[in-house]
Amino acid sequence: MIAIIAGRLAATGRVERLLMAWIAGCVGALAMPPFSVIPAFLVPMMMAVWLIDHSRSVRQAAIYGWWLGLGYFVGGLWWLGAAFLVDPDQFAWALPLGVLGLPALLAIFTAIGFGIARSLWDSSGRRILALAFGLGVSEWLRATVLTGFPWNSFGMTLGGTLETAQIASVIGSHGLDFLAVAIFAAPICLFSGRRRGEKIAAPLMAVLVLAGITGFGVLRLSVPPSAHVPDVKLRLMQANMPEDDRFHRSHAAAIMEQYLQLSSKGSYPDQAGMEGITHLIWPETSFPFLLEREPEALAQIATLLGPGVTLLTGAVRAEDSSDGFERLFYNAIQVVDGDGRITARADKVHLVPFGEYLPFSDLLTQWGVRQFVSAPGGFTAASERSVLNIPGLPPISPLICYEAIFSAEILPKDGTRPGVLLNVTNDGWFGNTPGPFQHFAQARLRAIEQGVPLIRSANTGISAIVDGYGRVTGQLSLGETGVLDGYLPVSLPPTVLSKLDSSLPLTIAVLFLGICLYGRFWKLT
Repeated sequence: MIAIIAGRLAATGRVERLLMAWIAGCVGALAMPPFSVIPAFLVPMMMAVWLIDHSRSVRQAAIYGWWLGLGYFVGGLWWLGAAFLVDPDQFAWALPLGVLGLPALLAIFTAIGFGIARSLWDSSGRRILALAFGLGVSEWLRATVLTGFPWNSFGMTLGGTLETAQIASVIGSHGLDFLAVAIFAAPICLFSGRRRGEKIAAPLMAVLVLAGITGFGVLRLSVPPSAHVPDVKLRLMQANMPEDDRFHRSHAAAIMEQYLQLSSKGSYPDQAGMEGITHLIWPETSFPFLLEREPEALAQIATLLGPGVTLLTGAVRAEDSSDGFERLFYNAIQVVDGDGRITARADKVHLVPFGEYLPFSDLLTQWGVRQFVSAPGGFTAASERSVLNIPGLPPISPLICYEAIFSAEILPKDGTRPGVLLNVTNDGWFGNTPGPFQHFAQARLRAIEQGVPLIRSANTGISAIVDGYGRVTGQLSLGETGVLDGYLPVSLPPTVLSKLDSSLPLTIAVLFLGICLYGRFWKLT
């Protein structure tokens, strides 16, 4: 039966293979949250090996890779289209660009990965490592080139499940990319190897590695719940505010009233007000106005907080440029004390292209294109990430919105190890789609990598408190309106990844490349 299927596949034409590549990519996207059908990732990875086996050149392999990548990114990122329908009069025309255009660009990296793999290819089981090396390198490029967009990296197949994600504390998300590709591509050897030993060796090694990763994770998670930071009680407010005309300057009073009423209600029926709470957290861009220029709003916040309570909130802020001729806008976290004073802030470093600023703005504005979030001239990025020091809390690494998906950028530039990751975000643009689930899973992986707890406040969800192992200690679901009271877990000792940074992912890449090159050299000699 296997021989018959293999023969029929080999007889397929070019168009059929491109279609098969696209479908395989779509199926692979099911391995991402919220579906998390992990075996689905076998389909694109095994198909990748088969396609490169039947590629006559690097160019042909790259074409196959582009089509597989297109399917993967359309299947995993189609929900981006929801953002274009929030203000359909302005953005509905660009819906195909988000749903198909971005995946088409991201698929170029998958094509590069296939091309690299094809250049190292042979007929032995080493070709599995060639594919893992090629796609691992292309995923690293996707995370860095043109500001990067590592959403739904291949390694999230392992990183989305708590037990298998624990190895990220050693090798990070980029290390997961290499391993995930190798593990899920290896079973193809059962059907394509020429000798019995060749058929079994790679799949057996993949099973052993996966078992080792899982065992490591189970052992790491067997420890008791994390201790709490003393004298800290958190309250996360999830307003579930729709991203439509209701979030407008004309509705500012109603928005503030909703925030204040929600925030004064405890998570339990017998609790009300801010008694016992030390820190209140509101999500990204909470206000349709500049908070620092609204003394009435600050006075209302002060009345809510009272002595000894601190608010950490997302808010747009503005300041004049150094020459005084321009007003600059920042997407920020602002800290408000019990007297209604803004005592600290942290500005967003990694802005969203087309969301918060317009690349090639001089050209695109002539065509009527503008960014989603309205700010004259777009937002300005902070020069570097700095520690946010708040009374009563350990040092904070502030992460606004999708900054939490960049593994290499979450720590302060001065090298200070934070005691907590604070991620404020607004996923209301994407409604009840897979997007917010994927965003949360990636933010949780940052906590695992560094062994640092995560506080996540999202306008529409998912808001949560997560310990350094990635265990959720409290959560508000997507689309839920309410508050979450909870304690802040203490951070873990520095992880292997936090000590060695990218050394181990690089070691994996060099090892895979070395085995492939050695095999080719040995074959030639």
